[in-house]
Amino acid sequence: MMHLEQLPPWAAIIIALFVVIGATLTLLGGVGLVRLKSFYQRLHAPTLGYSYGTLPIILASMLMFSLTEQRLVVHELMIGMFILITTPITLLMLGRAALRRDRDRKLGHDEIVPPRNRPEPPTEEPAKDA
Repeated sequence: MMHLEQLPPWAAIIIALFVVIGATLTLLGGVGLVRLKSFYQRLHAPTLGYSYGTLPIILASMLMFSLTEQRLVVHELMIGMFILITTPITLLMLGRAALRRDRDRKLGHDEIVPPRNRPEPPTEEPAKDA
């Protein structure tokens, strides 16, 4: 097993570049969250920043551990796939909830939407024998 002190300089530079690029993209997503004005704009910036920032950091991690352990390390791809799949889904669900909230407010609905009343099926009365 190779120690970090034995990591080739070219690999350390590439790993550092990937980490800096990934951290910068993630930071830009966070800045967009703070700077943008509407809720819908605030959803968009962090989603792109976190999704795109994850990829270079995962590549740096894979490269570093593959070199130090002297074998191919790819289990970080599962972490990346999880983040790349769940982040847009979270954006979609938050956006839909906000859109419904805004539509209900515009239509004058209460904050709590009561469940729909379903009509009850007609009941048959027992026949009376006379």
